[in-house]
Amino acid sequence: MADYFVICHGNSDKQVLAIADEIVSEAQKAGIDMKRVEGRDSAKWILIDLHDVIVHVFYGEERSFYNLEKLWRDAPLVDITAMVD
Repeated sequence: MADYFVICHGNSDKQVLAIADEIVSEAQKAGIDMKRVEGRDSAKWILIDLHDVIVHVFYGEERSFYNLEKLWRDAPLVDITAMVD
C-alpha cells in the first residue's frame, strides 16, 4: 500500500493530461519505476501509481464528485508549497 497520496486537478482535459504527463516524465527522469498509469483515455481521473506514492489527477468537477479527501479526512495534510517551484 502507498505511503502517500497526492490529489490535484486541472480545469480542462488538456490541463489534466499535461499535469499527468509531466508527473510521469519527471518520475522517469528520476528513475522511479511506475507500476501503472490509468485513465489517460478519458482525462477525467488519471491515476499514477509510483509504488509509495499514488497520484490522482482529476478534472475539476470529477474531483468534487468523488471527494477523495473525505476518505482520508483523518490523515495529516502535508503542505508541499515549499517543495514545488
